[in-house]
Amino acid sequence: MDIASLAQDAIKQAQRKGADAAEIFIKASKKLTVEAKEGKVDALEAANDWGIAIRVIKKQRLGFSFSTRPEELKQSVEKAVEGTTWTEADQYNDIPAYCLPESVSVLDRDIRNISEENDIKNALMLEQGAITFDNRIKKIRKAAAIFTASDTAIYNSKGVNISYASSLVTAYTTAFASDGQDSQTGWDFAISRKLNDIDFALIGANASKMAIELLGAKKISSVKTPIILDSSTACNFLGILSASLSAEAVQKKKSFLAGKVGKAIISPLINVIDDGLMPWGTGTKPVDDEGTPGSKKTLISEGRLTGFIHNTYTASKDNVKSTGNAVRGNFKSLPGVDVTNLYIEPPPTSLVIARDEVPKQSHSFGAVPEDEIASPEPALSDKTRFFANAQNDTSEGARNDRLVKSVSKGILILDAMGVHTANPISGDFSIGISGLWIENGEPVYPIKEAIISGNILDLFKKVEGVGSDLRFYGNIGSPSLLIGEMDISA
Repeated sequence: MDIASLAQDAIKQAQRKGADAAEIFIKASKKLTVEAKEGKVDALEAANDWGIAIRVIKKQRLGFSFSTRPEELKQSVEKAVEGTTWTEADQYNDIPAYCLPESVSVLDRDIRNISEENDIKNALMLEQGAITFDNRIKKIRKAAAIFTASDTAIYNSKGVNISYASSLVTAYTTAFASDGQDSQTGWDFAISRKLNDIDFALIGANASKMAIELLGAKKISSVKTPIILDSSTACNFLGILSASLSAEAVQKKKSFLAGKVGKAIISPLINVIDDGLMPWGTGTKPVDDEGTPGSKKTLISEGRLTGFIHNTYTASKDNVKSTGNAVRGNFKSLPGVDVTNLYIEPPPTSLVIARDEVPKQSHSFGAVPEDEIASPEPALSDKTRFFANAQNDTSEGARNDRLVKSVSKGILILDAMGVHTANPISGDFSIGISGLWIENGEPVYPIKEAIISGNILDLFKKVEGVGSDLRFYGNIGSPSLLIGEMDISA
């Protein structure tokens, strides 16, 4: 089957039926999922998916249809054109013109060509890494490895004609620990386009490490205290913020960042970047799901909002250029707006902490030697920035040690429950947390069943320290973050 000829014929058919613009989006994927249990394969599932979507614009009206059968493409085009009679005219409906995309790394042939035998081996390694971590690990649930290879093609009547292959590997597991008096769970997962980026045994060990750390967890009284978000929890909170960085959310009045471009909205220690060109990033593509080339953009610079992400429609409505952030949930949906690879930028070589003044020994965050104090940068003229001689060590053991050592009393949050319940329009949240209570720069005991409440912007305004342990969970990444005093309820 010649996909390019098929698509071009469909575009011509749409134009003959009066369409002013037409677009064909094709997605094919092969996925193998392996689940391990007690050293054996518990489930093995292979799936092939193929679909084609047709979007047309006729007299500023939008029509859309899709099919899973190539032989039904002609009827799907007719349905899409017919659909324009049922939609309202919108002057901003449009499709992008062709622009030369940059070359990006998104295909690992080791994933595309991986054997079923090696798929199984990796899943078993995931479970083994968890169960052998500690004899208090009693059970492993859902030790799963998923390998996906995809082909995407986009054609339109304005000259877009691009196809590319990509790969993805996902690994996740949950471990259960028990010491006879208490039971706890821990989890970890990783996603990458590159097989060698995934250490299956380490993911299993990380899940077990969390479960062991939380054994013997205590309830605490309500308190107002500094907190440290480990990288996974920080990613959860960044995910809440990301929804409001969409121009689509702004235009639909569903963003708490509307009207704030150019204003300081969070701590000046925070830079938020969306990079659609990041090598091997899970959100990286040569073009977005409309055919606009990907790009790297700083959305928040030293705490100041610089702009929003766009697809073709939202860009047309705001009279700006698309940022290459058109994203489809699958071929059955129209392109919306979403991030590509969104992350909080870690300091180049150091953990950075900002204070209104250099803390004294009695300060909640400990003392800092004078020779570690750097001159303030212009953007932090009202703060003192100092460095804790940190290295770019992203190992699990050093994930946030330097932040922890800077706190005399506080909480290191390892898990947050119910983040999805946060209000994406107001930014308000109230979620359950578990983690480790810190005293004198050292974790002393685990805590459980605590609740943290607040507003996402207020939380990020209180960022006083940024770790160097940047880690991505899917297409959102963050280092650990030190937050000033927050209200914690029991």
